[in-house]
Amino acid sequence: MQESFKRILTGTIIFVLTLVVAVIGYVSFGWTLLDSIYMVVITIFGVGYGEVHPLRTPPEKIFTMMVILAGTTSAVYIVGGFVQMVAGGEINKALDSRRQDRHIKHSENHAIICGFGRMGQIIAQQLLKDHQKFVIIDQESDRVAKAEQMGYLATQGNATDENLLIFAGIEKARVVATVLPNDAANVFITLTARGLNKGLIILARGELPSTEKKLKLAGADRVVLPAIIGGMRMANLITRPTVTDFLKSKGDRHYLDELLSQINVQIDELVINKSSPLANKSVGQIEVQGKGTFIIVAIRREDQTVIKNPDRSVMLRTGDTVIVMGHEGDIPKFAKFNELKSKMRYRGSSIG
Repeated sequence: MQESFKRILTGTIIFVLTLVVAVIGYVSFGWTLLDSIYMVVITIFGVGYGEVHPLRTPPEKIFTMMVILAGTTSAVYIVGGFVQMVAGGEINKALDSRRQDRHIKHSENHAIICGFGRMGQIIAQQLLKDHQKFVIIDQESDRVAKAEQMGYLATQGNATDENLLIFAGIEKARVVATVLPNDAANVFITLTARGLNKGLIILARGELPSTEKKLKLAGADRVVLPAIIGGMRMANLITRPTVTDFLKSKGDRHYLDELLSQINVQIDELVINKSSPLANKSVGQIEVQGKGTFIIVAIRREDQTVIKNPDRSVMLRTGDTVIVMGHEGDIPKFAKFNELKSKMRYRGSSIG
């Protein structure tokens, strides 16, 4: 591409110099400026009109031939540069496309991401970070172009097309993540993918809770409902902000509540009020009194300092927020028995 630009620039400079020199030459033969310009134009572009003035002397004839050669050559040189630039770009594009297709065709034990929207892009970034091989399928040409610009293997088409899934190497793939915003399309892709590869791990996105059952019946191993996960995350930020802050410091664990609920375990925050018999007692004393039904994983003081994994000798004070983990049915009973109370506050407000 850079060579083509240089060729066009060189040709343009020679062409302009030819025009200037030719006009000056005819003026030196005694022609007017307008006649000289007119003569240069019809000579270089080969219009075929007769000369403005008869070319009687040998210098005039030789000069005119030189103008024709220089002007025509430089013009052809410029056109050649444009042709090279266009043809070179198309050829490179075709070669890149064939190279991409070859890489996709030979992919093994890879992931296939159906849909390169917001979720698909996040998945691709994480897989790249973890050095996992993957292929992207999307129907939008601009998204495929974006994926290719980022160095991803991508192909354009409808992911519900069985032939396209085969081209993406689904028979040799390890996992498929179908994350289209259309539940019906995700169900169809899941059904098709399961039919093409019985041992494939299929992760599917669902917009509606009612779609989860259909996706699992179609063959999905895991179903992710972004709306529900997001809603639960925001609800936790409102109802259990201290727990959420604590978990945030340990990494991205917004799905922890969901995982713990499957084994009937929950994390909650309890505030020690003035009348609580647990005030001025140590963590060890409280855990013993709880008879092993829970463990204290963190303490938040009134000054907002957080003690993680507190030692058994740490003393609790009135107003402390205790983050506990235990069985879903035991924590409320223990809190009621010891006159504790669950505390709900908004992020940024003070603990009193």
